[in-house]
Amino acid sequence: MQLSRESFIVEANKVCKNTLMETLNIEFIDFGNDFVTAKMPVNSRVHQPDGVLHGGATAALAESVGSFAAHVFLDLDEVFVRGIEISANHVKAVKEGFVYAKATFMHKGRTTQIFDIRITDDNDHLISICKLTTIALPKKK
Repeated sequence: MQLSRESFIVEANKVCKNTLMETLNIEFIDFGNDFVTAKMPVNSRVHQPDGVLHGGATAALAESVGSFAAHVFLDLDEVFVRGIEISANHVKAVKEGFVYAKATFMHKGRTTQIFDIRITDDNDHLISICKLTTIALPKKK
């Protein structure tokens, strides 16, 4: 898919309407030849009861950005993409501001793809390290 950075951001955020990404205020902000980046605000809507970012919200951000990267870099006329496994290691708590998820390929196969997703805060501190595996399945013709 050949998109300018600006076109990508507009289109990516447009398809998020009425989805979990909109509910969590996830916004795609950048992409390049092998990565996609999104951000999410950290506030009471994504806190766990003790006032820090919920790991489930972090995992949702990671899966959203990784799955979107798979969609961008694969031929969607031929395949559809599904997440099949996600893992997350949370290494630091965050109470406010934004978190940023950058998904990059670890493996870009025809059938399976593996993404490294680093979640950082406003000061570029590592918050979580996630790994997402997706599968590209052929569309029925």
